[in-house]
Parts: sequence; structure tokens; C-alpha cells
Amino acid sequence: MSLFKARDWWSTVLGEKEEFDQGCLCLADVDNTGNGQDKIIVGSFMGYLRIFNPHPVKTGDGAQAEDMLLEVHLRDPILQVEVGKFVSGTEMLHLAVLHSRKLCVYSVSGTLGNVEHGNQYQIKLMYEHNLQRTACNMTYGSFGGVKGRDLICIQSMDGMLMVFEQESYAFGRFLPGSLLPGPLAYSSRTDSFITVSSCRQVESYKYQVLAFATDADKRQETEQQKLGSGKRLVVDWTLNIGEQALDICIVSFNQSASSVFVLGERNFFCLKDNGQIRFMKKLDCSPSCFLPYCSVSEGTINTLIGNHNHMLHIYQDVTLKWATQLPHIPVAVRVGCLHDLKGVIVTLSDDGHLQCSYLGTDPSFFQAPKVESRELHYEELDIELKELQKIIKDVNKSQGIWPMTEREDDLKVSAMVSPKFDSVSQAADVEVGTDLVPSVTVKVTLQNRLALQKAKLSVYVQPPLVLTCDQFTFEFMGIPRVIQCKFRLPLKLICLPGQPSKTASHKLTIDTNKSPVSLLSLFPGFANQSEDDQVNVMGFRFLGGSRVTLLASKTSQRYRIQSEQFEDLWLITNELIIRLQEYFEKQGIKDFACSFSGSMPLQEYFELIDHHFELRINGEKLEELLSERAVQFRAIQRRLLTRFKDKTPAPLQHLDTLLDGTYKQVIALADAVEENQDSLFQSFTRLKSATHLVILLIGLWQKLSTDQIAILEAAFLPLQQDTQELGWEETVDAAISHLLKTCLSKSSKEQALNLSSQLNIPKDTSRLKKHITLLCDRLAKGGRLCLSTDAAAPQTMVMPGGCTTIPESDLEERSIEQDSTELFTNHKHLIVETPLPEVSPLQGVSE
Repeated sequence: MSLFKARDWWSTVLGEKEEFDQGCLCLADVDNTGNGQDKIIVGSFMGYLRIFNPHPVKTGDGAQAEDMLLEVHLRDPILQVEVGKFVSGTEMLHLAVLHSRKLCVYSVSGTLGNVEHGNQYQIKLMYEHNLQRTACNMTYGSFGGVKGRDLICIQSMDGMLMVFEQESYAFGRFLPGSLLPGPLAYSSRTDSFITVSSCRQVESYKYQVLAFATDADKRQETEQQKLGSGKRLVVDWTLNIGEQALDICIVSFNQSASSVFVLGERNFFCLKDNGQIRFMKKLDCSPSCFLPYCSVSEGTINTLIGNHNHMLHIYQDVTLKWATQLPHIPVAVRVGCLHDLKGVIVTLSDDGHLQCSYLGTDPSFFQAPKVESRELHYEELDIELKELQKIIKDVNKSQGIWPMTEREDDLKVSAMVSPKFDSVSQAADVEVGTDLVPSVTVKVTLQNRLALQKAKLSVYVQPPLVLTCDQFTFEFMGIPRVIQCKFRLPLKLICLPGQPSKTASHKLTIDTNKSPVSLLSLFPGFANQSEDDQVNVMGFRFLGGSRVTLLASKTSQRYRIQSEQFEDLWLITNELIIRLQEYFEKQGIKDFACSFSGSMPLQEYFELIDHHFELRINGEKLEELLSERAVQFRAIQRRLLTRFKDKTPAPLQHLDTLLDGTYKQVIALADAVEENQDSLFQSFTRLKSATHLVILLIGLWQKLSTDQIAILEAAFLPLQQDTQELGWEETVDAAISHLLKTCLSKSSKEQALNLSSQLNIPKDTSRLKKHITLLCDRLAKGGRLCLSTDAAAPQTMVMPGGCTTIPESDLEERSIEQDSTELFTNHKHLIVETPLPEVSPLQGVSE
């Protein structure tokens, strides 16, 4: 919980699945009680108009029935609500409601109730104007300096300003060059309208100029206007801000000065009456709404700015004075006096969360208890400390570094994958060669025993699999909990039946301790065979086009997986082992085991590492070149701009040719960077598949436990994707180096080595490949992976039969590297040198 948060005074949720925007909120004494208490008026795009008068019994209460004064459905979407003196002959406040094709003005009144249900409120339509053009927004004020009444100006979607003098329509004017409507505000001190055009510049138009300009019967200028005669609509002043504006607000210090505030997409600006910039502030987060108001310090302005990070910032001019946390993203913010509480901040989100809050902190009521003074007995303290350390050591040995507790979960998550593909694939926009990409529906069920607060469900799949939606949010109230659920997707989602291949560059052989199983029973639905084919051979084809062949021996309890791409072996190998385990579990056989007795295919793995690292280096070089060309491009632009601004311009001296050539280089380099990023993503995906395969083979080779395999996965697969700041090579190298100096260390001298705390991209991959080779060598010689505190002790255990001790000297380490080079040879050569007898890819493996 944040210390600096918006203190919830009163809140409610409006309707169900309704939408709101910045013009849908207004605070005013709309029923003319005269006691200075504001009411909250809210309109929605669903056409509902609501008026609230909060009276919480205690801070933080939700809305009670008596808090809502009025709720009425006006059928048409409500774009904006404003309160002002809109009815002739009276200075009472009335409510103006802007619809897309209609402007309605209502009077709001209440009558005293005779029963305990309280007062009754109703609205009465005073007048309405049917609009010939679709409205966007409106503003109001004493246009032309009129006294005692407010006029309304509506901006249409095609850039026309329509002025209404209360019950009558006055005139309409098209803004010159308008393409899209922007925010609109009226300055009473200068009697002008201020907006931001689609050219991203602030524009000011005098009301008198609008009133006396030629009538806007049609959009195009008349011939008389083109010739310069007649009254033409001319802008008073403009200021280019370089970005689209979200809102405009006018704040007056006094009768002699006022400021124009413009909220942009990345900055907010404070302008003088004549369009000059008083100050501007670059925002750290994307803003959603703002509200300037006069500060208690003379000559300064306070500004409330809400952003998309659920924060509300309060600035005094450009200085951040307060930052507070909100439970939602505000699209409108107002400040008013509610229930004798001045300065209440009212915020409204786009989905109807309405909250009244004030600024404050959470006070700390904790008082430290008095410490009893007593004499210290150091001998007793030493004994107690040793007992506690023994308890901690025993817990770590029995449970590992993460203690697990058995108890009933408050939240359970389960996933069920549909047995059939979607009839209409949700991956219609994905192209993978000529194959149709299928999609499958996964049903996730959340069961909770206690109420939860904003439960967020995140779903992740490994590339190249994608999701239609990866995050869901459920509105509950309660305590936070975290729980995970894993599920398997069907193999046919990315793999289709294919023809077995007789030749392959990469082969793996998996040994088992049970009789071979028919592949048709292991992979139902993947049979693609003619009458002459055997049941111990099966082909798979990935959606990308690559093929994998699986062969089962008839007599030798062996299975062979072969493919042209090394990384493609992992998925079928992993599926084969999982399905074999499930098959024998159903048969009631519990001692089934798989093993791998071949040499580790590190050479093929290192080739993928080198390719991935080469793409990373190439990407850095391309980005450096792109940065240099961008600097050059801006420098040429500055020189050209200086030449063009000079009253006596000098010759360009081929600067324009140089600018064009540099621009083409920038575009080409940007395309090359994007292409390299795509290649790097694909390479990283292939590298992860190969890493999964290597971890699987190491586990089968050394018969590692589940905990040890988890340590290997944490070391070799620490990242979901590469970033500019952190890459796979340096992260994995640091993790493996830590394992080599702790649980796989060969001496106390090696344990004393300090690892670098800063991870930088290496010059090459030789050090990483050396450490991976050394890791496999030490595992082969009896080393075991462990995270306990005793793992760093020198290994003095007796090695298994035939294993030599881990050497101690540097000369022995160099000899290890030579031996390991012979031990971990290229897997392709190993298959050629020691093939299985009578191997035939289409007839299985027999002895």
C-alpha cells in the first residue's frame, strides 16, 4: 500500500459496461440551493444522466440509496454536461446536455418528501436545439461581454463552430483548414475561443471576428472571400506545440491576467493571453486528464494531472508538489465542495468508477514497546545461536531453499484444453507457408473460497505459439494471492503427420528398460502410412516445413529421433518420453525409466549459440550506424534551416542532395535493424528449443532428479527474450560460473573466486562454451547440483565406479578441456562411427 494515496472519502461504480469520457463529469450547485454545496453530474455514452449528493457516514463509505438524487435515461449518448445561466430572463443555473445531434437544457429541482424516502428530484426540459451536424464538444461563457447570462458554442466533427444565444441559434462558422476537431475553451478576458487544430498548433479566434465573418452556409470559400473583400475568418494568434492536445483549460489570476493551459500527449503548456509560452513541463507518464486551478501562493498555478499509471500528480507551475495513487485511471477530474468539505477531488474512469477523495497519508499508530533492561549472558546467547543455526540448516536440507507448506488453498486455478480445434481458426492473419494455422480453446477455471481483490489472470505460451488474449482482470474484493497452473497443448497445434525421411543430419537414440511400444498407440492421429509401411516408423512435419522422423526398435528397447535441424529434435523427444511414461503408468508399471548413453551434442548446440550471438553483435552495429546517420541527418537539417531563414540565403552547396542521401540511409538502416530483430527472435526461439533438448539429454545421461533438472533450467533458461540491457549469453555464463564455483567446485581456491556483479555482453562465446563443456565434464565425474549451504564444500565423496577424481591444478584443467573435446564430439560423427546394427529409417531399429 502506498503511503501517499488518494484517501477514499466516497466512491461508487456507475451502471454496467458503460463508457465515459472527459466531458461526462461536472460539479455545480445545479438545483440552486444557494448553500455553496456542489452536486456531481455524470452522463454516459449509454445515455444515462445521474446526479449525486454524497453524504458518507464515515470516510470510505460506498454510495447509499439517498446519495443518488436523480437517474434518468435520455436514450441518446451524452457527450458533455455543463452547468450555467442558459435560460433567458433568469440567472438561475441550468443543466446543458450535449448529444451527438441535439443540445438540451434542463432545470433541476427538488421537492420535500413527506415520508422517510427523502426529497424527490426531477428535471424539466426548458428547450432543445436539433443540430444539423454531428457534435464533438462544447464550451460556454459570456460571449461578447454580455451580462447575467451564458451563451453556448458547439464544435462539430467537421470543424464548424455553432453559437447559440440561449433559446435561439446565432450563427455558425467553419474554422479554416480544420480536418479533425480538437479541445475547445473560451477565455472571458480576451473574449476568444481557443482550440488545437489538426496541424498540432494552438489557435485563438476572437468572438467579434467570428460574429462578423461571412456566414458558413457552405464549407468552401466564396469568390468574394478569395478576392479579399468582405469579412473573412482570421486567426488571432497560433502556437505550434508539435503534438495533439487532450484538453484545454483557462485560469484567471484576476481581471488583468489569465493563462491558457494545454495538456498534450507528452507535455503540458502554460500560455499567456497572446499565445506566448509562460512555461512547459515534460511529463514522465502518458496523461489522461488535468485540471488547473489558482494556487494559494500568489502568481502560481496548481495543476492536477492524472495519468495511465493510476497516479494523480499535483504541480505548482512546473514543480511536482504531491503524487498520489488512484485505484483507477481517471479520464476526468474536478474539484468542488461536497458536504461542507472543501477541495474534494472527484475522479471518473472510462468504465464508471466515480470516486471522491482528498490528499493525505496513512499515519503510523505503532509505538515501540519498552525494552526490559537485563544483563547479557554471552555464553547462553552463543548456545542459543548455535541451536537456531542447526534448526535452519536442518530445514534447508529437508526442504531446499524454498519452504513448502501444506494447507488448503483459498484460490484454485485449473485449465482444460479443448480436444478439438476451433471450427473457425483464430489465427487467420498468421501465415506459415501454405499450411493453415489452427487454433484451440483453453478453458481456465478460477475457484476461490474467499473474496479476492482485482484478480489478474496472465497466460504465457512459448514462441512461436501465440494467444488471442494474455491478460484478464476480475473485479473482486479481498486479499491478494498468487497461484500458478500449467497445462499442455495438443501436439497437432504445431505439428502434422508427415512422411518419414530416410536421411537426416542429426540423430538421437533414447534407451528404455521396457519392451518397445507401438508408435500408433503412443501418437494416435499421426498415422500417415500405406500398406507396406511398418508401425514402428512415424513422420512429423512442423507448420514451418521441417520434418522429424521417429523410429522404434522391434527388439532392442530403443527409440531413434532424427531430423535435418538439431533444435527440431527436442519437441518430439520430449513428447515421446512423456507419452511413454503415461503409457506405462496406465499399465501399472512404476519402474519405467529412460536413459541416454550417447555423447552430448555440444558442437551442434554451440553452432546455434554462435549464430544467436552473431545476430546480437550485428544488431548493435546496425543501431550504432543508425544513431550516427540520425545525428548527421539532424545536423544537415539545422544547416538547411539556417540557410532558409537567412535574409540573404547562401547557395545550398548540395546540402539538399546530402539530406536526401542521408534520409535513404536512415530508412535502409531502420529496415535492416527491424529485419535483424526478426532474425534474432527466431534464432532465440531455436536456441531455447536446443537448450531444452540439451537439458533433457543431460538429465537422462546422468539420471538427475527433478530438483537438479530445475536448477539446470534456471541456469540455462533465465530469460523469456533478449533485451538491449541483458542478453542470454552473459546471463547463462554468470549462472554456470556460479554453479562451477559452488556445488561443482573442485577446490576451496575456486570457491573464493568472486563473480562480476555487472553483466555485459561478452566479446565472443568461447568462455561460455568452455564453461558449458566444463559443467558437463564435472557432472560426468560425479558432481551433483544442489542449492543448499553445504554445496560449496570441497567434494571428497567417493566417485562412482570408473570415474576419476576432479583435478586440482591448471595443467589438469587444460587436460580436461582436451579430454572433454574428445568426449563431447560431434553427434553426427558419433552416429557414423558407432551405428546401431541394421539401421533402416523406414523399417525401424533391429538387432
